Order: sequence, then structure tokens, then C-alpha cells
Amino acid sequence: MLKLDAIQTLGFAAVVLAIGYFLRARIAPLAKLNIPAPVIGGLLVSLFTAVCRIWDYAPLELDTTWQSPLMIAFFTTVGFGASFGLLRRGGPLVGALLAICSLFIVVQNVVGAGLAMLMGQHPLLGVLAGSVTLAGGPATGAAFAPLFEEAGIPAAGTVALAAAMAGIVLGGLLGGPLSTWLIERHRLAKGPGSPARPEPAAHVVEAALEQPERPAPRGEDSEAFGLMQTVGIILVAMWLGSILSAWLKARGVTLPAYIGAMIVAVVLRNLDEKTKWLKLSQRLIDDVGTVALAFFLVQALMTLKLWELRHLAVPLVVLLGVQTLIVAAATPLLVFRLMGKDYEAAVMGAGFTGFMLGTTANAMANMESLAEKYGPAPRAFLVVPMVGAFFIDVVNNLAITAALNLLR
Repeated sequence: MLKLDAIQTLGFAAVVLAIGYFLRARIAPLAKLNIPAPVIGGLLVSLFTAVCRIWDYAPLELDTTWQSPLMIAFFTTVGFGASFGLLRRGGPLVGALLAICSLFIVVQNVVGAGLAMLMGQHPLLGVLAGSVTLAGGPATGAAFAPLFEEAGIPAAGTVALAAAMAGIVLGGLLGGPLSTWLIERHRLAKGPGSPARPEPAAHVVEAALEQPERPAPRGEDSEAFGLMQTVGIILVAMWLGSILSAWLKARGVTLPAYIGAMIVAVVLRNLDEKTKWLKLSQRLIDDVGTVALAFFLVQALMTLKLWELRHLAVPLVVLLGVQTLIVAAATPLLVFRLMGKDYEAAVMGAGFTGFMLGTTANAMANMESLAEKYGPAPRAFLVVPMVGAFFIDVVNNLAITAALNLLR
């Protein structure tokens, strides 16, 4: 058995992450379905370990000391994106889509818990295969898995990966065709797609959140100083958040370690918009979050025990099948109607399907495929990422925490 310490494990994770990006760049279906590179690389390691287990051999022992700090850092950066000013600037459509998605998160968890109990399973299994991994994606699933294991769900990490991966695939396959049907049925097409497509969603949101950069002191490199300042602010939010989390835990509230840091980050973001004291750079915050997420996910997935999934295969298929049907029904009946019943509403429906089953990357890929064929949808490209990339994560984490406390 190869034993790696914390630093060696982090280095190994870097190699595995590079392999994930290499394979995604060269295997078209992986890129088309927006499978995250950390998931590809980490899953390969866990599959290798599972195969070795057949011969009762454990090839690796990894030290995941860095996993929890990286997870907290990523979700702290998500909190810094929750700008109430941005929510107001997005107008009524952002509020409407956020309300729909927030309601749907509750529906996913209620339906999931009910189905799980009908099949003789713990209701929290339905929540894990509900908003935790569908609306939340693989990062939220990996973050909450230890709490679900403590609450009585065996192999929660493996279940979370399976549900998240299935959701990513389903969200990528379902969103485009469903909204294409809406566009064709209601004759909403704008005509051939224009080369002047909307700017990618992440850049739209980052530009809206961006604050003027504080000048670096004389003799300091401005880019390096800005990065140092950003990392420092994130670390302070994590420090204050750990104090808040400990205070909440002492009062019997079950929650993942990052919730306190996320709450502090939300407060700091909106305080800075009023005072301009911190002059936060959302682009740098997002860059730090991207790095933290990649290394957190790849470490979480490398240590999965895939062989523990076989006992839950049938309940998981049923849960995911029903959740997919509900999303497919909600897109035309709820999202399309409430968002305006026009071309932009149909494109938003594709985004809704993408991030309520998979990730925001799925949502953007779905909408971009429609924009290429039918023409630009600027409102959709502004509204969907505001909800899917920032606000819905905050709502979902609160809903999951409530479910854990009610159903454990």
C-alpha cells in the first residue's frame, strides 16, 4: 500500500486533476455534457480502488487534511457572490426565478424523502438524492455527505457522487430538447443564431459584481497584492465563520462546517457594497473559489467507496427517475409560463433544467446551444447565472440544513 501524507496527497490531487482536464479535452462526450474535470480524475482513482478491492487489496492511503479547508474556502467565495444589490439590479425576473427555484428545492426534498420512506429507506436518502446533489451538484453533495453519514445514511459520499453525476448527464441531455420543443410549438424562434452571441454568463455576473480595485502600495505588484488581499479577506471570513458555526452547533443546530463562513461572506459582501471599505474584487474571489473547488472535489472523489453503492442501486434509480420527471414537467408548466411565455422564457427553462438537475455549467451550455440556433437571449443570460451561480446555493444550503435537523 502506498501511503501519502497531506502534502503528497495534495500533489497527487494536482496530477489527477490534470488528467481529468486532459481527458475532458480529448473525449467529446465528457466536454459536451460538462462533466467537471475534478470529477473525471477523482472518479478514475476511486474506480481503480474499487477494482483493487475485488482482490482484497487497498492500493492507496490518502491524507485528506486539506479537504475540509478547501471546501470551506470554496463555499466562502460563493457567499461573497450573494449580492443583494445584484439581485435588485436583475429586476423582477431574477426574483421570480429565484422564488420558483427555492420552491422547487423544497419540492425536491419533500418528494425525495416521501419516496425514500415508501421504499423502506431513511427519508434523508431522498434528500441526498434531491436538492443536495441535483440543485446542489457534486460539490454540495461531497460537502454534506459526512453529515448524512452521521445521520444514518451509509455510503453517503458514494450516493452523492452517483446522484450528482446522473443529474449532470440528465440536465445536459434534457434541457436543450425540452426548450426546443417549447420554442417550436409556440413559434418563438427569432431566426438563425447570430455570431454576436451573449457574453458567457459567468462574465456577465462578475462584471456586475466587480468593484474598483484598490491601488497597491508603492513598490508592491498590484496583481499580487490584490490576490493577497483577496485571500486574506477570505481567510478572515473563514475564521469568523468558524466561530459562528461553533456557536450554532453548541445550540443543537446541525450544519456543515462552511455555513458560518458563507454567512459571514454574505454580510461582508453586502456591507462592502454600502461602505466600499474592502473594495472586493469578485473576479479574484471567483478565481480563488475555482481553485479551491477543483482541489476539494478531486480529493473528495478519490476517496469514495464505490463498492458500497450496490445495495442502494434500485432506490437511487427510482428517486432520480421521479425527480427528472418533475423537473421535465415544471419547465414548461411553471418556469416557461411564469417567466413570460416568450423566447427568453423558453431559454430560461433550459437553464432551469440544467442547474436544477446538474450544475450552472449545464445551464449555460443548454442556453448557448439554443442561442446558436435561434438567436441571442440577453435577459436569460443575465437572469439564469445570477440565480444558478450564487443565490440558489445559499437557499439550498439552508434548506438542506433544515432537512437534516428535521429528519435525522
